[in-house]
Formats: sequence, C-alpha cells, structure tokens
Amino acid sequence: MKAMILAAGRGKRMGSLTDELPKPMLMVAGKPLIGRLIERLVAASFTDLVINLAWHGEKIRDYFGDGSGWGATIEWSEEGSLPLGTAIGVRRVLPLMGKQPFLVVNSDVAGDIDFAALVAESKRIPTAMAHLLLVDNPDHNPDGDFGLVDGRLVAGSSERLTYAGCGVFHPSLIQNSDEAQLGALIYAALAGGETISGNRHPGWWLDVGTPERLQLAAQRYGGVTMLNAP
Repeated sequence: MKAMILAAGRGKRMGSLTDELPKPMLMVAGKPLIGRLIERLVAASFTDLVINLAWHGEKIRDYFGDGSGWGATIEWSEEGSLPLGTAIGVRRVLPLMGKQPFLVVNSDVAGDIDFAALVAESKRIPTAMAHLLLVDNPDHNPDGDFGLVDGRLVAGSSERLTYAGCGVFHPSLIQNSDEAQLGALIYAALAGGETISGNRHPGWWLDVGTPERLQLAAQRYGGVTMLNAP
C-alpha cells in the first residue's frame, strides 16, 4: 500500500518557530518530526511515499531527497508557497497513488501508531470508502469529531472521538468530491450515505500543533527539543 504524508501546512500555531522553517522539519529529540514519521512508516513496510509541499517545502525535499537514505522512495507534490487544502492536496496526487486504497497521514502526528494493524482494520468492512484512526478527545478538541458504532463512523453521535490525522482512503472517494479539506469530505460522505469505518487507537498519540506539544513529543521520544533546522 502506498502512503501520502500531508506536509504542506503553514504551522501558524508554532509562532516564530515556523517563520523560516516548515513545521515538519522542527526537531524532536534529535530528528525532524516528519523523519520520525517516515521511520515508523518504513518499519511497517510503507516504503512508497508521496509528500506534498508548500510553506518552505524545498527544505523538506532537499533534506530527504528521493528517500533512499531513509529506506523509502519519495515522490513530491509541490503546491506553491501556501497549501491548497488537505483534500485538494490528496486529489492532486491521485495519478501517483493507483487504483487501490492508500494511507494518508498528517506530518505532525506523533505516537506509537501501528500502521500495519490500521491497514488490517480497514479491511473489516469491505464496503467502507475510508477507514479512520480515532483517539480519545485531547484537551484542544474536547467535543471530538465522529461517533464510532460497531466499527462505523457516525456524524451525529453524542459520544464522539477525535480523528487522529491518519486513515486509509479509497481513491474514488477523493476523486468524486470537490471539498477542500479532508474533514469536510468525510462529513459530506457520511451525509451522502457512504460507509466510513474506523477504530480507536489505544496507545499514545499527539497532534504536534503548538510549541507546548512539540516539547511533549520530545519528552515522549526521550530527548530535548531543538528548535532549529537540522
């Protein structure tokens, strides 16, 4: 299965840390945040990667090159100086992804996600057009995003979990939508009667969206955050 890493975001919540540096290149315990994600993907046999770029994206591309130094093959999708939207970014790379479902993961996700297990879970409901990894609601998203009933996402549930920024998507779901963001795409698909499956991640997970969470990620990975380019 191929994987796409969403790495085009501006990272405004990081403040001055991302004025001249893309958020995925912020150092976490001695390695770029996106590098730790790539290592985990490769360990789960995801070696065919596509990464989209925007804000200072050349610094990511120049650092990782063709991916061979990280045990992967990387193709790049350059969106310009600012991101186009997560769903648009995925839609632009569909010609590179083939006709089979593929993994999409945010570059600022940290944790102990078992990507191979996620793929196995995504096959439990064959009619599902996507399968999302969900987590218990963090402090910054207390109301959650989606309900989960018998392995299926429910938009209107009173008990909701948070989308973990990681999921398996069928290319036709992306192709047949004109939504700009993946979240809006999923809500629209559910409203239209599509089956979207999911499972709850029981381990540790962090959306590394602020300097405070960057420091938490460094602590979990066992080091001190270095707030400069590698």
